[in-house]
Amino acid sequence: MAAKFAYEDVEVGTELPVRTFPVTRAVLVRYAGASGDFNPIHWNERFAREVGLPDVIAHGMFTMAEAARVVTDWVGDPGAVVEYGVRFTKPVVVPDDGEGAVIEVGGKVAARLGGNLVRVDLTAVSAGQKVLGMSRAVVRLA
Repeated sequence: MAAKFAYEDVEVGTELPVRTFPVTRAVLVRYAGASGDFNPIHWNERFAREVGLPDVIAHGMFTMAEAARVVTDWVGDPGAVVEYGVRFTKPVVVPDDGEGAVIEVGGKVAARLGGNLVRVDLTAVSAGQKVLGMSRAVVRLA
């Protein structure tokens, strides 16, 4: 699979489509099973509160992966992402109200790096708070 875009066709400032990702307790349980991360802060409200959290929180790696989906969906080839990193700034709090939380992710081409590489800067917000900082992906285009 190859990237959908040619390097020469992508400019700094190009915006990626904004995506929203619902997060419920059921999603967290499925992610825990897939990842092997059964830390009780991700499913046990009492425990989460006892350690000072406002409620159950989403796994950081889950949040990071959802943000990366914006890039992989845009470029059309997950293998085109050659570098990706974030800083976790706030947790995604997931209440047990049937609706859970929503993570909204957008991105923008921030730099053309040469060698068919571009840097995409991402923003990830939940409940009005930025949940990832310094979220950046380097992508190899066609």
